[in-house]
Amino acid sequence: MALSAWLLIALAGLAIGATSIGGVLVVPALHGWLGYPIIDATAVSSQAFFWTGLWALWRLPRMGLELMRREGPWLVAALCGAVLGAWLGGWVPAPWIRAWVGILALTSGLYGLWRAQGAATLANDTWPSAPMQMLMGTLVGVGSAMSGTGGPVMLLPLLMLWRCELARSVQLALVIQLPIALAATATHSAAGRLDLGTGLLVAVVLLASAELGRRLSRHWPARVLQTVTAVLLLGTGLWMFSLG
Repeated sequence: MALSAWLLIALAGLAIGATSIGGVLVVPALHGWLGYPIIDATAVSSQAFFWTGLWALWRLPRMGLELMRREGPWLVAALCGAVLGAWLGGWVPAPWIRAWVGILALTSGLYGLWRAQGAATLANDTWPSAPMQMLMGTLVGVGSAMSGTGGPVMLLPLLMLWRCELARSVQLALVIQLPIALAATATHSAAGRLDLGTGLLVAVVLLASAELGRRLSRHWPARVLQTVTAVLLLGTGLWMFSLG
């Protein structure tokens, strides 16, 4: 079971590096195979995504800082939402959180299939207004912190529905991880739910596999990587519902 859990976490990192989605696999690995209570699993996962957020900024040094300035409303709203989401996680019944993680995995899988079919190119040049960015950023922060995900798993499907440009959407998804993970980790730490050692180990596995996934994406067709990731996410989502 333990080996399967770490393999799934490594696959999550590969998916993040290759396709920008896949982080939702971490909590099922910790909860379903390592036996962590669901709220503790989300706390560990949130801590790990703080480091992947830093990795994303390191990949885009100047562009990352420019993105943070340009997308300020998103990031501020996501940070505030993550505080609320992590706090709510301590009060929401565990089966509800488990169901929410399952829903996100299924949604991400469908989004991955949509991208694999090339539909992502059918986007327009519109971008949400500042008030809508605040609203959507808050929702992404709350939902991501409650599920222990980094942000892209919710943000990208939302921007897909808004018909936003894919390149800008993916760039925003990279940088939004940091405020969400930072706020969620601080809130979980204040509540005494943080397992620092496991969180750092998960982060190391995610970072190593994400870098490998990024390099694989240069040599493997994007459609293949997105389809494989989508199938894995769909299977994980169904598995989470079976745990309930």
